[in-house]
Amino acid sequence: MKKQLIFSLIVAMTLATACKQEEKVEVPFPYGVKYEVFVMAFADSNGDGKGDLKGLTQKLDYFSDLGVNGLWLMPIMPSDTYHKYHVIDYKGIDPDYGTMEDFKTFIAEAHKRNIKVISDYIINHTGDKHPWFLESIKGKDNPYRDYYVWAPKDSVEMLQKEEVAGPDTDNAQRWHEIPGDTSGEMYYGYFNGQTPDLNFDNPKVRQEIYDAAKFWLTEVGVDGFRLDAAKHIFPNNRATDNHAMWEEFRTEIQKIKPDAYLVGEVWSDSKTVAPYLKGLPSLFNFDLGYLITDVVKAGNDTLGLVKKYKAINDYYTSITPDFLDATFVKNHDQLRILSELEGNVEKAKLAAGILFTFPGTPYIYQGEEIGMVGLKVDMDRGQRESFIWAEGKSDPLQSNWYNAGFSTDKTVVPFSKQKDDPASIYNYYKNFIAFRNSSKVLTMGTIEESGLQINEILNFVRKYNQEECFVLHNVSDVEVTVQLTDELKRFTSLAFETKGASFKDGGITLPAYSTAILK
Repeated sequence: MKKQLIFSLIVAMTLATACKQEEKVEVPFPYGVKYEVFVMAFADSNGDGKGDLKGLTQKLDYFSDLGVNGLWLMPIMPSDTYHKYHVIDYKGIDPDYGTMEDFKTFIAEAHKRNIKVISDYIINHTGDKHPWFLESIKGKDNPYRDYYVWAPKDSVEMLQKEEVAGPDTDNAQRWHEIPGDTSGEMYYGYFNGQTPDLNFDNPKVRQEIYDAAKFWLTEVGVDGFRLDAAKHIFPNNRATDNHAMWEEFRTEIQKIKPDAYLVGEVWSDSKTVAPYLKGLPSLFNFDLGYLITDVVKAGNDTLGLVKKYKAINDYYTSITPDFLDATFVKNHDQLRILSELEGNVEKAKLAAGILFTFPGTPYIYQGEEIGMVGLKVDMDRGQRESFIWAEGKSDPLQSNWYNAGFSTDKTVVPFSKQKDDPASIYNYYKNFIAFRNSSKVLTMGTIEESGLQINEILNFVRKYNQEECFVLHNVSDVEVTVQLTDELKRFTSLAFETKGASFKDGGITLPAYSTAILK
């Protein structure tokens, strides 16, 4: 009897392994789940506390296991700031992160795993230590003066360009003086005085940007760019110039690398975002992130999330048929989702589940999948703390770039413990991503309202060619049983569920904060 039991267990384990291997699906890029990496906070290879490219390379299997097929790296170019958004060299690697050879090795290893590399490209501004700017402040006659935007201190035009602070900056001061400067001019810096805006009216500036893009795409080998602050290439009163600039940019990039992936950051409402789509056919969907958060917080869908999303998505698609939504819940500029949900892990899981069942290409922000927490404090360091690999220093690649006040091995269960716990938030992400990757309808399909209206149940139909599925999310804190309408009885089997959702005789029972997908 014991021998028979052991044999049965071996067979079961073998079958389970085979199933896992079959579930490993390579999703065609640019579709698939992406992951945002802050290199400084991810993996440290040399023990200086700062994450680096060699450490990131050694952790590449982590991303493969999680199921992502693209990595967006926050800036890696030389900078005098911790976050690296103040670029001082468009063709280099910040010494904190390593060398250009380290980066090329990283790209080669990522490509071996069918993972694409998307590099943050900051062209709205440089840092004030960039050689171009250091030259420009020497005087009006300097050849680099016109690389930036200057105006007389008493210029009416300058005053008209003043703007109120937006969601992407709390800085209301746009024009800045050089201490001791006698030129009588001020320079424009949308974000602050340390980030002078480049002058894209100058053809030389545009060519510099295209030359640097060509360097990264052809000589280095990146697969595309995340375009920072895309709304602010020109001031807001020149929006049409912004739109035209990005169309030109896309044309130039396609000449260099036709399949280069471009995703832009336009942090605004849908009407403002829409005209950018011809130049940037993939844009981050801030509205969806807010809506998901609000629905999960409220515990009901009285907002009409699907209707709102579909209206915007259809509008965008009518402008650009090849539009591909870049969806996310939170990113590096926002407080972490678990903190916004007051530490409720089940709600945080559900927010991710909603994200993974919507159209587009979902982005995970580093550490979200292990339940990291953090608020916007100390120049945004609070939500950019180090990834927690294991307790203490038991993982040699643990970074410690910042004295964390939110996410530590005492407040977050380390990855080393979560990976073997079926109930962990990490395995929730991993299992959901695996299912999404195996489903063409979730990965590439459209979204439709189902006609079923139950406030506690966010629900919708996804369609791709002849395939479709019915998605239900119980966003409330109580168990809910749903009877399918005659129209929905074409869905006859349970394809995926969380927390023990069950389907029987046309009725589906969903525990609190759970998901079920019918086919």
